Amino acid sequence: MAKNFVQPGDTVTMIAPRNVNPGDGVLVGALFGIALATAVAGANVETKTKGVWDQAKAAGAVTQGQKLYWDNAAFNVTTTAAGNTIIGVATQAAASADATARVKLNEAVPA
Repeated sequence: MAKNFVQPGDTVTMIAPRNVNPGDGVLVGALFGIALATAVAGANVETKTKGVWDQAKAAGAVTQGQKLYWDNAAFNVTTTAAGNTIIGVATQAAASADATARVKLNEAVPA
């Protein structure tokens, strides 16, 4: 095995940009993950960068396979690309009135 391997990368320690609770989305630069613990702003928090997660969503319907973005002002997922960071794709449809969307996190760094 290569000697420069560090870790698989599905769990990453991030500096919480705000107070977060387990399950909250956390965006630091282009790195997005789901908080696994409670953390205050500026503290380290373990995040998952892989998997399928239910996340709060903005109003509007979502179709299966649709790209989903993180709105870092509203702290929810949206289908609006402009001004937001792509985080993955919807694994199932969600109605406009649904409070959450099911998102498979995209492990690639957004362009």
